[in-house]
Amino acid sequence: MKTLLTLAGVAEVATGAALLIAPSLVTRLLLGDESAGVAIPVARVAGIALMALGVGCCFASVWLAMWLYTALVMLYLLYLGAGTEWHGRLLWPVVAAHAVLTILLARRPFARLPAGEARPHAGAAP
Repeated sequence: MKTLLTLAGVAEVATGAALLIAPSLVTRLLLGDESAGVAIPVARVAGIALMALGVGCCFASVWLAMWLYTALVMLYLLYLGAGTEWHGRLLWPVVAAHAVLTILLARRPFARLPAGEARPHAGAAP
């Protein structure tokens, strides 16, 4: 099952990267028509989601997938708001919400373990 999840993850990362790099080409190949206008940023957010899903599958980590998604979407939306004409009333509140989620999720690896539980040493068997 782990091999299957890894293969699926790699495929999703590749598809997501393609949507980020060339969204019109991907939509033309998949749906028979090029995307234009607001569909381009929406396709790129979908690409980010697919990449995060793929990474989560490869590393068997829901936390990593969600953190990666929130961080990358925050950065992309920040870019849209600061560098393009694509911004509406909810853009900045959504950027702020993703920033807060990114920070909160980033705290997980540093969270304290319950009393009596020790962190495994690097290289220790699971």
